[in-house]
Amino acid sequence: MNGFDLDLATVSHELFEFNRKLLKSYTTLNQLKEVDVDSTPYDVIYQEDKLKLRYYKTPSEKRCKTPLLICYALVNRPYMIDLEAKRSMLQRLLALGLDIYLIDWGYPDAADRYLDLDDYINEYLNNCVNTVCQHAETDQTNLLGICQGGTFSLCYTALNPHKIKNLIPMVTPVDFQTKDNLLYHLAKYVDADLAVETYGNIPGSMLNDSYNSLMPMRLGVQKNLGMPNQLEDKERALSFLRMEKWIYDSPDQAGEAFREFITQFFQQNKLIKGEAMIGDKQVNLANITQPILNIFGRFDHLVPPNASKALKKYVASSDYQVMEVKAGHIGVFVSGKSQTHVAPAIVDWLVERD
Repeated sequence: MNGFDLDLATVSHELFEFNRKLLKSYTTLNQLKEVDVDSTPYDVIYQEDKLKLRYYKTPSEKRCKTPLLICYALVNRPYMIDLEAKRSMLQRLLALGLDIYLIDWGYPDAADRYLDLDDYINEYLNNCVNTVCQHAETDQTNLLGICQGGTFSLCYTALNPHKIKNLIPMVTPVDFQTKDNLLYHLAKYVDADLAVETYGNIPGSMLNDSYNSLMPMRLGVQKNLGMPNQLEDKERALSFLRMEKWIYDSPDQAGEAFREFITQFFQQNKLIKGEAMIGDKQVNLANITQPILNIFGRFDHLVPPNASKALKKYVASSDYQVMEVKAGHIGVFVSGKSQTHVAPAIVDWLVERD
């Protein structure tokens, strides 16, 4: 048997295995009735327009009298932190003794076309902070912001420092124009005015295509070729499909808020220049003196580490710590490290400063 015959035998075996896995995947998918996510029980304690403020009570002894409010990004749904029990950062934080409040921004529709950053930060976020403090009977709340929600949290804290006790930005862009920021290199060519005039609200599906285009081989070809391996058995299939459901469950973006965010933050980098305007209020990061725990992913391709680590140069906090997680943008929340390291570190850090 020559080398050519060996190659043919190898190819034949691989094709057979690939087809076998495809058939097994088809059988597995037919057995699944639904893809459940966001399963941790909660109460809605405040509602305004599309927004809902969720309250999750710890099943354990409460370790922090100061509540924790989580501000997620507008561009995806917040159940990333509660995909499934074995990968739920939310459940881990609750189990470790924190009461959690979470902002669910909802799904903007045509009526929300003219919502701007003033509405989201000075109104919605401010009303949530006030509600949390009232519900928990405290004067301040801890604030954890994720991705774009972290940028919102920085702006809010700079404008309302008396309301925030401790601040935790996670995978949060601060310097939007670092050389390795792929989103900046895409966003700088976007005509935001034309996009908003054309679409009104920016379709979430279009934004998803943009994110996927940043890593086309990994997020396209490689993922699709590896899909039969993920769908062979029920548990692996559910884990894979929960992530896929989150990825493609992308709300449209209110037109004016999108226009302001992409121009002020990405294209003009006004946050670190002290020039960002939220309504008629100017954001100065030097107003932030609170303790800060800045968490970022070493392999994050959406918010590269340098974009997050820049924060230290612009705040006036004397209690500033960083936590590097050996993970990508999503792995910070769903990896094993999130369960064993990130969530416990957050709780311990907050308890020490309570």
